[in-house]
Amino acid sequence: MGLEAILLWAVIGLIAGWLASAVVGGGYGVVGDIVVGVVGAFLGGFIFRALGTGAPFGGIAGTIFVAFIGAVVLLLILRVIRSATVRRA
Repeated sequence: MGLEAILLWAVIGLIAGWLASAVVGGGYGVVGDIVVGVVGAFLGGFIFRALGTGAPFGGIAGTIFVAFIGAVVLLLILRVIRSATVRRA
């Protein structure tokens, strides 16, 4: 994997993570949004494959959309985990 691919993943992750944190709330800063977006991209790809469908449109916009959906799911899971640990304490 070259430098261009790593930068592309970072940009897609940043955009998807930022959009997801804007929708769900609870942003983690620039680095956190990149991590949430990249992990969300993997999670979104898994979800879309499990459903037997692909991105609704092609190109980079479709990749950002899939990463955004995964990032939203990831943030919601993190919110549930965080609220469960706060209640327990």
